[in-house]
Amino acid sequence: MLLLFPRSACFLPLSAICGLVMAFCLFLAPYAFADFLKLQELLDEALKHNPEILVSQSMVSAAVYRIPQAKSLPDPMFMFGYQNEGWSKYTYSDTPDAQWMFSASQMVPFPGKLSLKGEMSERESESLKASYDSMRLKIISRVKELYYDLFFVNREIDLIRDKSVLYNRIEDAAIARYSSGMGPQQEVLMAQTEKYMLLEKEEMLKQKIQSIEAMLNTTIGRDVNAPLGRPAELSSTSCNYTMDTLIKTAFENSPEIKSKGKMVAAKEAKVRMAKKEYIPDFTFNASYFNRGGGQFEDMLSLTTTINIPLYYKTRQRQAVLESEASLSGSRYELEGTKLMISSSIRDNYSMMKSAESLMELYKIVLVPKTNQDFELAIAGYSTGKVEAITVITKLKSLLDYELLYWGQFVEREKAIAKLEAITGVSSLGSTDMEIK
Repeated sequence: MLLLFPRSACFLPLSAICGLVMAFCLFLAPYAFADFLKLQELLDEALKHNPEILVSQSMVSAAVYRIPQAKSLPDPMFMFGYQNEGWSKYTYSDTPDAQWMFSASQMVPFPGKLSLKGEMSERESESLKASYDSMRLKIISRVKELYYDLFFVNREIDLIRDKSVLYNRIEDAAIARYSSGMGPQQEVLMAQTEKYMLLEKEEMLKQKIQSIEAMLNTTIGRDVNAPLGRPAELSSTSCNYTMDTLIKTAFENSPEIKSKGKMVAAKEAKVRMAKKEYIPDFTFNASYFNRGGGQFEDMLSLTTTINIPLYYKTRQRQAVLESEASLSGSRYELEGTKLMISSSIRDNYSMMKSAESLMELYKIVLVPKTNQDFELAIAGYSTGKVEAITVITKLKSLLDYELLYWGQFVEREKAIAKLEAITGVSSLGSTDMEIK
């Protein structure tokens, strides 16, 4: 691309030329990234490769495999041996007491015990499955928060570069006043110092980008040094739910509450199982004694063994008390989780509403008014009616308000992401038109 400048451009101050070049670079900056970093692609990758999700998924699979084990009978026992009469010789078939022995036994729990053990395993498996769903939502929220932080830091750099052009205008006006004898050299140095302070802040923000990218790469399961790129432009997410509706939705859909509820159900089954242990189990045994064929008849034995819960006061009774205490703890934990979720919803909902009010204040009132004040101040400074410090203060206020606007925009999106994770709803609303 060929850029043509008029002859008069040769007489422009160096700072003005730099400002034009910077403005042109800012114009081309959005097109420098052919492939923007897409949030949905990061979410899809995180759900497939995040280590915490993979660990939770493996725990769910392991719990599912425990269910049929809990429902199965204990392994049967097989015994074989030989009984001889005396030590001097092999007396099989010579005496009636010399024999080969074969025995098979099977322990059978009292009816209902195996089904209770299976129910306990099923409830624990469902609790882990709900925890897995909760983990997925938390990772989604975490990826969104880091993505929004990365977006905000890039937006900060854009605003700093944009305002550097305005600082060039102040510097040019200061140089013109100094050249004409209307202003001191100190005003030129003041304007230049403010501009270089912005460059310092930009370098600090670049380092912050590297830190956020490392955390984002770790969350999605990539190498920390993997390149990410610039986030795409964000749209404002709408949330039309009331706080009471969000709390009700969370109680119905929250995987964390479901996990605690399933754990309570598992503990209830454990209490019933502990009470069943007062009832004895049975062991059936069948034995066959081979005593040498035709001379002595073989023998057959059928027996049943019953365990006697003789020490129930120190064993079975204590197991019931233990399981009941554990059940009470799980119920308190469920109620505590509900209270914590209600508090978190109120906190994030209030943050979202506060951010909306502040965004409207910055966008409609403070940013336009401060921008107008700056233009009036720079015009007045050129004619000597306004001091340099006033112009610089107006410009710093303009930059601060624009940064605050985008900061509140990001805080609102992060609050909505947290609400989605808490309530178990993947999307609380549609997206509005892109904010410019």
